[in-house]
Amino acid sequence: MATERMTRDQSRALTRARLIDAAAELFAERGVNGASVEQIAERAGYSRGAFYGNFADKDDLVLALLERRTEAELDEVRALSGDQEAFRAWHRDRAATVPTWLALRTELWLHALRDDRLRARLADRELFARRAIAGGIDDALTRAGVRPPADLGFLALIAHALEDGLLIQRAIAPEGVSDEVVLDAVDLLCRSWVALARQEG
Repeated sequence: MATERMTRDQSRALTRARLIDAAAELFAERGVNGASVEQIAERAGYSRGAFYGNFADKDDLVLALLERRTEAELDEVRALSGDQEAFRAWHRDRAATVPTWLALRTELWLHALRDDRLRARLADRELFARRAIAGGIDDALTRAGVRPPADLGFLALIAHALEDGLLIQRAIAPEGVSDEVVLDAVDLLCRSWVALARQEG
């Protein structure tokens, strides 16, 4: 049976995805500065021209990689529709990739910190993540029948920073740190915020 030919857009999307996957591997192995455009293209099985047909430069690829990961995780969480058991299972599955992803994300952070233009664009991705977290916190507090005890953006910043710190601790010294540590910590935070809101109300 004949296979259906991909459209130009499908072919381009596949090329882009393979370049992003190759970059993720190389950045984790060698760092952003240690991986060249040529090496990324070669790892993906394409030419240098294919790279520049999809990305303006390596910084553009860095942002695309972060964007894909952030949006994929958000889509996965939204698909769980508030099912707490499924959410815990998602965190357990995610824990298996934390060391690799954390190494990669740290490389991307360090790269962005050395480049003002890239740092400004990376800030947009962090704000996107914080807004998603703020929505989750707002839903949790609404279900508890209380108003946020502080600005939702500030509460999301606290939760996001806590998540980053906990993932670092789990990657470096995992003993006594569960696969669900982020979920447990944020749940504890939300319960304390509910108690505070009720006390003040």
